[in-house]
Amino acid sequence: MALSNYLKMMTCRFIERFPRHFVRFLQKHRRNHMNKQETLGTIWEVPDELWERIEPIILERDPSKPKGRRRADPRLMLNGIIFHLRSGCQWNRLPKELGDDSTIHRTLQRWVELGVLSRMWAVLVEVCEELDNVDWEWQSADGAMGKARFGGT
Repeated sequence: MALSNYLKMMTCRFIERFPRHFVRFLQKHRRNHMNKQETLGTIWEVPDELWERIEPIILERDPSKPKGRRRADPRLMLNGIIFHLRSGCQWNRLPKELGDDSTIHRTLQRWVELGVLSRMWAVLVEVCEELDNVDWEWQSADGAMGKARFGGT
């Protein structure tokens, strides 16, 4: 099977697990490439090396418009999205240094609609394959953060 077909198949199958794998990649990436004097930063901040791969995707699929209000910093928006998905906090409880909660939420919705996150996922799969960081034998989803409908358990 061609790598591109494989990535499309894996992207469709695992897109809902994007946050967990993304955070796991960030943790391993920072752990493997840090100097001993540096401390581990927050796991929701995208490293520069990874941002160089992700930024062109955002600029290609979600370009800013020539007129109107300037878009918020996409890197800051991605950090806010990762923080929300990783912590499970409410949108209005995001730290102010990550940006406006409504802007981050709108950005997430726009990126999902435009396919930005699915393309990011494909790039992350490629990077993880290069680093041998993905164990394809076992993948699972966790629904513990979801609310039960109608008061069910």
